[in-house]
Amino acid sequence: MALNLLALDASSGACSAALLRRQEGRDTCLARFAMTPREHTRRLLPMVDEVLAEAGLTPAELDAVAFGRGPGSFTGLRIAAGAAQGLAFGLDVPLLGVSTLEALALQAGSRFAAERVATLIDARMGEVYAGFWHCADGVITPRGDEAVLAPEQLVLPDDADGETADRWVAVGSGLALYERFAAPLAQRLALPATDAEVLEPRAEDMARLAARDLDAGGGQPAHRVQPVYLRNEVAWKKPA
Repeated sequence: MALNLLALDASSGACSAALLRRQEGRDTCLARFAMTPREHTRRLLPMVDEVLAEAGLTPAELDAVAFGRGPGSFTGLRIAAGAAQGLAFGLDVPLLGVSTLEALALQAGSRFAAERVATLIDARMGEVYAGFWHCADGVITPRGDEAVLAPEQLVLPDDADGETADRWVAVGSGLALYERFAAPLAQRLALPATDAEVLEPRAEDMARLAARDLDAGGGQPAHRVQPVYLRNEVAWKKPA
């Protein structure tokens, strides 16, 4: 079955858009990605126009829309959610929200051939957004709930086989707080030496996860899909 699925992300300092096309049972993806702190509003929709133009499609030919639902930057999540909701509502197509932490896990699992992946995003206020995943042949399985917590509170999930020797590949902007990780955790985290820059969530990974979810019966009306912040407080700073 043919599919044209557009994914947007503005959950971090990066901004990205991707178009997944399924033709004759084969998925291909066109994508745009750029580090654009504080320029998401200006850059996101032009990226959408670019990937559609490259594919020779009009918005009316889209079958579904997805976006990075969080966790991540409060402002960025609202920008992507608003754009995705507007497109899905106007086109009357399903909308899907994709976890930014799961998208990072898919990227890391493919890039580093890692089976155990810890995705850590800087949550500001001295905390990290954390998720732990098992990755095998492109299938991502969560190992516990996503959470926001202080770096000192991070604990790896128990291994299903009872072994604790295997290490976890850790990725994401939350590694900036690595020095605050508890020693037992830090000792089991492998930081990919080949990674010249911090991995950021990408819309192309979200498109692939959204297509998976759509195949499984996911996808909702635009007004029913909201960002996931993991905490209710908008970023603030206590007075000294």
